[in-house]
Amino acid sequence: QVQLVESGGGLVHAGDSLRLSCAASGRDLGATCRAFSNYAMGWFLRALRKALDIVTAIIYSGGFTYYSDYVKGRFTISRDNVKNTVYLQMSSLKPEDTAVYYCAARLSFGTALFDSWDDYDYWGQGTQVTVSS
Repeated sequence: QVQLVESGGGLVHAGDSLRLSCAASGRDLGATCRAFSNYAMGWFLRALRKALDIVTAIIYSGGFTYYSDYVKGRFTISRDNVKNTVYLQMSSLKPEDTAVYYCAARLSFGTALFDSWDDYDYWGQGTQVTVSS
């Protein structure tokens, strides 16, 4: 099992920046073949009364990333495989970015990027980001 815990959400003003973190832990991460560095990660959001939507994704090594058109140029995903953590740096925030943000993980040794919620096996509980105008 892998547990994911997001943090860093909050209330900010339009134009502000925010960094979300997602820390991974769990028994499975102790095995070499299942270390955090072997997991592809993604960030999703769910705005009020809307479906879960991809924000960004990153492969196991951090070498390839994917961004939805909506956040491209404003958000940056990164990971620290020593700290078992993935980050979402958000800048130039807009009120439309208001949502609960979730991180997700799946075991993947390749360079494929996963942009669908059903590609992932593990999910965090989410962190609320609210952007006021």
